[in-house]
Amino acid sequence: MMRASETPAAAVRLRHPRALLGAVALAIVCGCTVGPDFVSPAPPGVDRYTREPLAPSTVVAQGKSQRFTSGAPVPEEWWRLFGSAELDGTVRQALSNNPTVAAAQASLRESQDNLRAGYGVFFPQVGAQGQAIREHTPPTPAAGRLQEGSVFNLMTASGSVTYLLDFAGGKRRGVEALRAQSDYQRYLAMATYLTLSTNVVNTVIAYAAYAAEADAIGRMIALQTQQLQAIEAQVRAGTSPYSGVLSIQGLISGNQAAVVQLEQKMSQSAHLLATLQGRTPTEVDAPRVALAALALPDDLPVSLPSDLVRQRPDVLAAQAQLHAASANIGVATAAMFPNISLSGAYGKDATSFAGLPGDGYRFWSIGPSISIPVFEGWSLWYGRKAAIDAFDQAQASYRQTVLAAFTQVADVLDALTHDAQALQAQESALNDARTALDLVQVSFHAGMAGYLEVLAANVQYQQASIAYLGSVAQRQQDTVVLFAALGGGWREAANAEQGRE
Repeated sequence: MMRASETPAAAVRLRHPRALLGAVALAIVCGCTVGPDFVSPAPPGVDRYTREPLAPSTVVAQGKSQRFTSGAPVPEEWWRLFGSAELDGTVRQALSNNPTVAAAQASLRESQDNLRAGYGVFFPQVGAQGQAIREHTPPTPAAGRLQEGSVFNLMTASGSVTYLLDFAGGKRRGVEALRAQSDYQRYLAMATYLTLSTNVVNTVIAYAAYAAEADAIGRMIALQTQQLQAIEAQVRAGTSPYSGVLSIQGLISGNQAAVVQLEQKMSQSAHLLATLQGRTPTEVDAPRVALAALALPDDLPVSLPSDLVRQRPDVLAAQAQLHAASANIGVATAAMFPNISLSGAYGKDATSFAGLPGDGYRFWSIGPSISIPVFEGWSLWYGRKAAIDAFDQAQASYRQTVLAAFTQVADVLDALTHDAQALQAQESALNDARTALDLVQVSFHAGMAGYLEVLAANVQYQQASIAYLGSVAQRQQDTVVLFAALGGGWREAANAEQGRE
């Protein structure tokens, strides 16, 4: 069996007639399939994604800590862990109506039909032919003069059978490449499902965060308006400079602009969500999911590195491309071997259609044929070499895809730890601001603090609330990224697609 590492000298020796006949005889006896047999690449020899081993999180934020469970399987419908029926319905709507998913499914069906068509090379090719002509023969010399040609009808009906003896296995390798291409399209479809579900969940979280921040800023504007009225009264009484009024008005205007920007982001998020659901913006209402209503998943599964390469769709798609490139080496190698086929034909000629079933003129043929590549200007050799180069390229692309997958998981694991720490700090700042506001209000009721101090403490509390909301949304979105980085949710899509076949 020829290997991908065969040297040009070996190919030259193979073209020697005696060596060539020996190779043909060996192929006939053994039914050999030339080219390398594909073996799935071994996973990287590491047992974790980050330099430090995963440890249970001791950072408590929002009253809970997320726990990493090494080796646990990723849930298929991972978005259900956020505990929102509205979110579940939005994801289902997108998975059923999204045009990108429909296109990926059509591409998958196309590759599967191409594979079924490729299986035809394993069967005899049977054909039937028919012909009806009216012919005038040319004049012929007779007795010193030309005798007029005759006019006659000729009806021909025949059938043929051809069977290719795929001794070198080129056709089998071609079907193997088609099968790998079908796998590639299937994994691309799975990646489409995963990307779509991730985008939907992230968009819903983003919309909820924008809405919560807009509400918080609206409350802060209301407090600042009260503060402005109090300062204006002090200015009229001559106890405060007018610059204080200008400062508060600037803060109010800046916050109003921030609300407008958040409303624009909310509109864009709603429009994006409609597109992801396969609808126009006028057909879909804005999501009715509150940020506080989204539960934060407590237990976070972290697949083993050896499992990640077998469940991430992009890694599996890169492996399918590597498989196809390996099979193409066999196709190019088989082209250097003789091509042998068996064929037979049988037919009848008659001068009328009625004479075909009778004793018309019969003809038949049967026998093998062989086509031997003797010299092709080295095109076959370099075609095989190009196939090997394509395999090397696919192998490097596969390694790069695996490295990128591991890096993404490592990044999001660290991000979740830092998110918890940042949220804990924001939560502490929010609690301090709330305590400060409570103390100022007590002092105000005791006559020891002015109303402006109460308003200032309330504004500080609202600012801490806005920062806290941003940290909450970031933690939830990074949780979504973890499920996506681990390849969650694609198996359900695979089962659904297989059910349609």
